Amino acid sequence: MRRYESTVIIDPDISAENRIPLLEKIKDLIPQKNGFLVKLDEWGNQKLAYEIMKKTRGYYIRLDYCGTGLLVSEMERFFRIDDRVLKFMTILLDKNADLDKIKEDMAKAAAEAASTAQTGKPEESAVPSKESEQEGTNTEKESNEKE
Repeated sequence: MRRYESTVIIDPDISAENRIPLLEKIKDLIPQKNGFLVKLDEWGNQKLAYEIMKKTRGYYIRLDYCGTGLLVSEMERFFRIDDRVLKFMTILLDKNADLDKIKEDMAKAAAEAASTAQTGKPEESAVPSKESEQEGTNTEKESNEKE
């Protein structure tokens, strides 16, 4: 199974009520063709680099999924037919995606998000961030200046 990423630009003038059925159709299409939806990101309204169909803005959606070439061709056929879709682009991320590993990573991310939401604080990493390193050097400089 291969892993793909599709970026879709939808007409920004469409209301949220009319956008939801389009997203549901995409979500339903993936399992129908024996695919697996890893992630669906809604980036929202963004300014376009150039006008598309006399529109200067577009509603961006990023799909990360696993499937076969048949799934990709069916999704792109759907995007071409639907008038709400301004542009789309699909790229191959991985030729030999391990579906079990992807599901395992998703489960870990979900568990981590749940623990973060439960505690209310993100867990501190063992590696210090660049900001904290810079803060440390600033305090050393300040202390040397005071002496």
